Amino acid sequence: MVEFVKVLVTGATGFVGKSLAVQMDRLDDFTLACAVRRSGTCDIGDEFVVGELEASTDWSAALSGQNVVVHAAARAHIMRDGAENPLGEYRKVNVNGTLNLARQAAEAGVRRFVFVSSIKVNGEQTAEGRPFNADQTPAPEDAYGISKLEAEQALKALAKKTGMEVVIIRPPLVYGPSVKGNFATMIKLVDKGLPLPLGAIHNKRSLVALGNLVDLIITCIDHPVAANQVFLAGDGKDLSTPELLRGIGKAMGKPARLIPVPPGLLMFGAGLLGKRAVAQRVLGSLQVDISKARHLLGWEPPISVEEGCAAVLTRRMHVDSFF
Repeated sequence: MVEFVKVLVTGATGFVGKSLAVQMDRLDDFTLACAVRRSGTCDIGDEFVVGELEASTDWSAALSGQNVVVHAAARAHIMRDGAENPLGEYRKVNVNGTLNLARQAAEAGVRRFVFVSSIKVNGEQTAEGRPFNADQTPAPEDAYGISKLEAEQALKALAKKTGMEVVIIRPPLVYGPSVKGNFATMIKLVDKGLPLPLGAIHNKRSLVALGNLVDLIITCIDHPVAANQVFLAGDGKDLSTPELLRGIGKAMGKPARLIPVPPGLLMFGAGLLGKRAVAQRVLGSLQVDISKARHLLGWEPPISVEEGCAAVLTRRMHVDSFF
């Protein structure tokens, strides 16, 4: 008799959670349950309405009989957050809400808790040739990254206390259906044929296609050596901003018109306009080392970065702000 792994996915109507649920529903190894805020919003697997992700949320019905929880729900990174106390708002959901779920999961007999975190736990920028790795000392710089680190720390402490296995996955920029943000802006600029002052940039940035992240999550659901480990997600190949723009142009059949302007001058101008943080994401480097996932799990990204970037244009893809 085949034994199925019973998995509860939180955030099942969100960017990562929905794609994960769709993919898991196609596989024969799992039985799927989806936790959602409102009734009738998920037509994949068993639906459990839990409302908001808070410290007081009752998860008992959704957790009953589950073997694994994949926690993809969160208060996502918000650009220009208008909250009076951004860290306090992130903590309510990403720390207190997560720990409440994890405690109830351990009490319900869940054996593994897979937590979708963020590369922002590691930091905001890497030096040339020194990518982030999964086991270095975290150094978050903003409220979102701090909240994700605090959640990770609380989960690790709970794992030691209860014996429930915890797996942490930190993605960088995740791209998938319905393009938004800076990625969408780049596509529009290339499409219009506008000259872009980015030809002199020699940075490197790691991305992760949604399909690659979902594949890594599914691998971590029941892989025996994933227990109590931290993994970084990525496509396995990094791109400079000019390389990314040229790739977009190639997929569109249009040239990316890049003018070589010194990065220091661009950063100075961005600072005068109050856009320094945006410029840093375009000009700076952020690389991740996925060798731990490769070596421990035998995992390889199934989608190449070229395939993923081409799909941005052919499938109307979306960039999510785990980065």
